[in-house]
Amino acid sequence: MSTVEAGYDPAFLGPPVPLPVPAQTVRELPSTHFTVLLDPERRLAAATAVNIDGAQLVDLERGDDWHLDDRVPASEQAGPELYAANDLDRGHLVRRRDPVWGDLAVARRANFETFAYPNAAPQASAFNQGELLWVGLEDHVLEYARTLGNRLSVFTGPVLADDDPLYRGVRIPRMFWKVAAWASGDALRATGFVLDQSALVAGLQAADEVPALGPFRTFQVPVADVEELTGLDLGPLRAADVLDRWVPLASVRDVLL
Repeated sequence: MSTVEAGYDPAFLGPPVPLPVPAQTVRELPSTHFTVLLDPERRLAAATAVNIDGAQLVDLERGDDWHLDDRVPASEQAGPELYAANDLDRGHLVRRRDPVWGDLAVARRANFETFAYPNAAPQASAFNQGELLWVGLEDHVLEYARTLGNRLSVFTGPVLADDDPLYRGVRIPRMFWKVAAWASGDALRATGFVLDQSALVAGLQAADEVPALGPFRTFQVPVADVEELTGLDLGPLRAADVLDRWVPLASVRDVLL
């Protein structure tokens, strides 16, 4: 199945929201309704960006057709060998269902393209499968955005720290971030989140040690702090932020919008 390289649309919400700008060199990989910014040295995405049209979402079977992206060398992607015989999940960064909208052919193509390895990040299974928050955050914000026009742009990625634990040649991120943006009339609004799996990957320095399972922590955070953690320039999202402090989240009911 070929890729239609349309990618993330900065004008999707009305107020312009450009792609994040990483400090490091990245490979820009546009796909159907989303774009991955791949850090070839870390072999993981520095950031992803997806447009979500809540009024046109298509319900498709998940599938599980993980594949290398043939636009970049295999040596620049964390592929299947990273996830074999351990407790690491291939965590979607652009969530599988988010770009799956439009006519059926387009939705199917988007679904397939989310399974490219540059859109995956290694996550301890207890983290990735904790859908109440990691997946539920986008659902919660999308429901809020439905009353304001049904559209949402979401930016997601790992925090790529220099001291992340090395495992099978790949440094495993301990933290992940997400920023959701929507329009309220002509005004842009945004909010950020940080999810911490440090306790779950603390033992990964050994060559083949399976990560210990434990709790992960979730926070709603200022977009400016996401920029500071990641080194990304998130453009107008900082000024559009609805929050000015860190808020620990126990459930989606704690989210401030």
